[in-house]
Amino acid sequence: MNIFKIAGVQMDIRLGEIQINIDAMATQLRETTNAGAWLTVFPECTTTGYCFRSFDEARQFAEPIDGPSVHQIVRLCSELGTRVVFGFLELADRQLFNAVALVDQTGVRGSYRKIHLPTLGVDRFTTPGNRGFEIIELPEMRIGMNICYDGSFPEAARVLALQGADIIILPTNWLSTSGLTADIVPQARALENHVYFMAINRIGSERGFDFVGKSRICDPRGANLAYADHRAPSILYADIEPSFARKKHLVNVPGEHEIHRLNDRRPEKYGPIVQING
Repeated sequence: MNIFKIAGVQMDIRLGEIQINIDAMATQLRETTNAGAWLTVFPECTTTGYCFRSFDEARQFAEPIDGPSVHQIVRLCSELGTRVVFGFLELADRQLFNAVALVDQTGVRGSYRKIHLPTLGVDRFTTPGNRGFEIIELPEMRIGMNICYDGSFPEAARVLALQGADIIILPTNWLSTSGLTADIVPQARALENHVYFMAINRIGSERGFDFVGKSRICDPRGANLAYADHRAPSILYADIEPSFARKKHLVNVPGEHEIHRLNDRRPEKYGPIVQING
C-alpha cells in the first residue's frame, strides 16, 4: 500500500507580477515540502493572474512551455526534491493558451491546455486547448489535469478516468458567483469516476472580480479529505492511495449490491452527448 501526501495552496495572485507570484510560490512550496508533500498544486494562472483586458495585454506575460517561469519552478523542484502543478499563460505559434504544467526536478513531465473557455477574463483571448485530455503517467501514480470551467463538463473528467487517472487535478479561478460550483463539482466528479479529485482555487480580487476560495480535496467516494471553506490563504493536505482509486468494482453485498463505476456504463446510449449543437 503506497500512500502519498499531496498539498494544495489557496493563495492570492498579483496580476502581471510574474516574479512576485513565483516568489510567493517558492515560499509556499518550501512549507509544503517541509511538511512532507510529494506534490504541491497551485491555482489557475498562478504566475500571471487572470483578469486581462485584451489579447495584447495578456500576451506580454505569456511564455512558451520552456520559458523562464517554468525553468524557475524546475530549479525549485530540484532544490527541494518535489513536484509542482501550476497555472500559466502559454505562448505557442502566436496563440495564447490557458495552461497548467506538471514539473519536477527533471523538467516538464506534462502539461494541459484549457479546452472549455468561458467569456471571462483572459479566456476571452485564449485559444481552446488543442491536445485533448491526457494522462501523465508517473511511476507513483497516473495524473489527469483539467482547468477551472472544464470541471463543469462531466465528460472531461470521465475521459481522464477512462484513461486510468488515479487523481484529477483542477487548478481554478472560481469567482464569488461560483460558490455552488466549488461546493458541488469536486465531490461529484470524484464520486462518479471513483478517483481522487483536487480543486485548488485562488483568493483575492482583480479588477473588480472577487475569488471565492473554497479549495477542496476529495477521495474516490466523494468525501472531503481537506476543505478550505473561506477566502483566506490556506494550505490543504491529504494522503492519497492510488490503489484505492483503481478499485472501480465496489462490492457492498456480494452478488446483491455491487457496482462498477466504469463497466456499468452504456456508451451506446450516449450519442447525443457528442453531437455538435446548431
